Amino acid sequence: MKPLFILNGPNLNRLGKREPDIYGHTTLQEVETICRQAAGEWAIRFHQTNAEHQLVEWVHEAIDDGAGILINPAGLSFRSIPLLDSLKMFPGPIVEFHISNIHRRDEIYQHSLVSKTATAVIAGLGARGYGLGVRALIELIEQQGA
Repeated sequence: MKPLFILNGPNLNRLGKREPDIYGHTTLQEVETICRQAAGEWAIRFHQTNAEHQLVEWVHEAIDDGAGILINPAGLSFRSIPLLDSLKMFPGPIVEFHISNIHRRDEIYQHSLVSKTATAVIAGLGARGYGLGVRALIELIEQQGA
C-alpha cells in the first residue's frame, strides 16, 4: 500500500499555543497521533513546514509515492499558485483540511485556491477533525480502487 501524505503548512507547528480561541489547545504532535490512530494499518508520511517550496516538494513526493493527500495548507491556501499547480498533478484523492471554519472568518480566509483541486474539504471541526479527514481519505482511496 502506498502511504498517505498528511501535509501541514505555515504556523501549524505552533498549534496549542497560537490563537487557542481559534485553533484550540491540541499540539501538532497530538495531531500526528490522531492521524496515525485513524489510519490504522496505512503508512503515513506526516510533515509540517513554514516554507511554501517544501510543501510543494512533498506534494511532488506524493505524486510519485502516495495514495492520497490530506493537506492543511494554512495561509498558503489563499495565495499559493505553486501549491495549487502541484496539487493539480496528483492523481489520487486530496482532502483539504482546516481546523477553523474558514467561511466564518474574515474575507481574506474565505477563498481557498486549494479547494479548486481538492476532492473534498473539511473545515471547522477543530484538530480532532484530522482523524475524520484521514478516514475519509482512506474511503476515497478505496472507492478509486487504488
